[in-house]
Amino acid sequence: MAAFENGTPNCSAPATPGTGTPGGPLFSALRVDSMSYDRNSMPHPKCFPVGTRIPDHTCLSEFSTPNVSLARKATEFVGTFILMFAATAGPIVNQKYNGTETLIGNAACAGLAVMIVILSTGHISGAHLNPSLTIAFAAFRHFPWAHVPAYIIAQVSASICASFALKGVFHPFMSGGVTVPSVGTGQAFAIEFIITFNLLFVATGVATDTRAVGELAGIAVGATVMLNILIAGPSSGASMNPVRTLGPAVAASNYRALWIYLVAPTLGALTGAGVYTVVKLREDQIADDPARQAQVRSFRR
Repeated sequence: MAAFENGTPNCSAPATPGTGTPGGPLFSALRVDSMSYDRNSMPHPKCFPVGTRIPDHTCLSEFSTPNVSLARKATEFVGTFILMFAATAGPIVNQKYNGTETLIGNAACAGLAVMIVILSTGHISGAHLNPSLTIAFAAFRHFPWAHVPAYIIAQVSASICASFALKGVFHPFMSGGVTVPSVGTGQAFAIEFIITFNLLFVATGVATDTRAVGELAGIAVGATVMLNILIAGPSSGASMNPVRTLGPAVAASNYRALWIYLVAPTLGALTGAGVYTVVKLREDQIADDPARQAQVRSFRR
């Protein structure tokens, strides 16, 4: 096909993420490579007067493409910063203005933040936003171990930066954003374990199973976060995420029961991801059973 037709450059746009595989995951980091494209293969327009013909290789081709690995880590930092700022600001505003946010408002702040970050950055970094999720995905071979330290560093640093930003804006009300248990240690541990299990069971399903409706991953995970906060918010703070507790704890110098929020979510995440991996149907199991194929299709409708 000719490179130009009727004076208009004929260049193919990159494929829309997720459309290459029906039901493909929206934010699994393993899918990022398949959704990337070679920018150098596309024609680059030149700085030119209106109405002139545009050659294939021009001044804009001098721009270097960003390092993919660095872009993913930077995007993970930004995504975690957005989540931490929103999820922690809700309880702080609730404290400052005498309960105006309410529990539903706090749940909405965190759930909506998770949803918009997954939808906007999931195709770049995978939008983990959570060290427990990153570790669980790596443990079950959904994410390479080599990238785990860099992702966790990005998540922890983003959490601390967002927390100190909130401290500067809302001082002296930072204590409202710290997750501390209002129940016993054993109860708080069990609650955090269970709600993180719920979160990772859902996240593993929509992120790693090609039969799931991947385009709805952000909505599914965000809704799960909202549900968990509505259930466990008054008891344990519904952290589900070590950096959700670590950053505000550092900014407010309040380390009460911090170990619960580091250990319980990680164990819950590993268990939730593991259970979904066990119950997930393999492709060969579905291919050998026409009745099961029809059943799976009916759920997708």
